[in-house]
Amino acid sequence: MLRLTIDTNVMASAFRSRSGASFGVIGLVRRKMVRMLATPPLFLEYEAVLKRPEQLAVSGLSLTDIDTALDALAALIEPVEAHLSWRPQLDDPDDEMVLETAINGRADALVTYNDAHFRIAAARFGVRLARPAEILREAITP
Repeated sequence: MLRLTIDTNVMASAFRSRSGASFGVIGLVRRKMVRMLATPPLFLEYEAVLKRPEQLAVSGLSLTDIDTALDALAALIEPVEAHLSWRPQLDDPDDEMVLETAINGRADALVTYNDAHFRIAAARFGVRLARPAEILREAITP
């Protein structure tokens, strides 16, 4: 089973559209076809981003809807404790917790739309970068 660290941009995209690859990846998590990894700070970032007014307006979801969805995801994730910190590795401090989750959780892939943000550091630590569509193809192909 693939073990994935999901970047916040993928999570936000999944909540904005139910027809895209990001939503499909979250569906794989819900169906227990892949395992999602998260540290507490990363999960809190998901919550903060998903509850932004602009995100709520686009998603059409209420705060209660977001809480319900996050509660369901929290029950499915494999918690990761960041034992070591290699900061700074990236230009964006918010991306650091995503990379640390992938490294410490020994993720099979860090799923992101921002490949360029992670490329150099991911290579340095042997972290595979993947887009949501790639993960969908991989998870459903025997």
